[in-house]
Amino acid sequence: MGLGRCNLARALFVFCAALAIGVVVCALSSANGQTRKPPLVRIAELEIDSQQLFAYRDALKEEIATSIRLEPGVLTLYAVALKDHPNQVRIFETYQDQAAYESHIQTPHFKKYKNETQGMVKSLKLVEAEPILLGKK
Repeated sequence: MGLGRCNLARALFVFCAALAIGVVVCALSSANGQTRKPPLVRIAELEIDSQQLFAYRDALKEEIATSIRLEPGVLTLYAVALKDHPNQVRIFETYQDQAAYESHIQTPHFKKYKNETQGMVKSLKLVEAEPILLGKK
């Protein structure tokens, strides 16, 4: 009878431990869901000197590829040109948060891009955006 009581106590202990772990995991998941901020979203609207468009695109491709590869806080960088206006470039940017963006603009590869393209960019407008739904497959 002593052995049965020991097994029952052990089973009760394992059950309580599992229950406690489950409660902690649920609490942490809930807390993370409530305090997690949406990503920082921005749209850059650029007009590029049409005589330097190919050089600009090369510099942009290098900067985007490097940022995505090296910076965990850079979530997306999508660059497109307006149809029928290839010198009108739009870049859709998402960063984990403001700190990730601040870190991004201090990187050597971003500074290189800014320096190389300074004379190519005729105008630049940064549009702050509020994420509604950011979906992907």
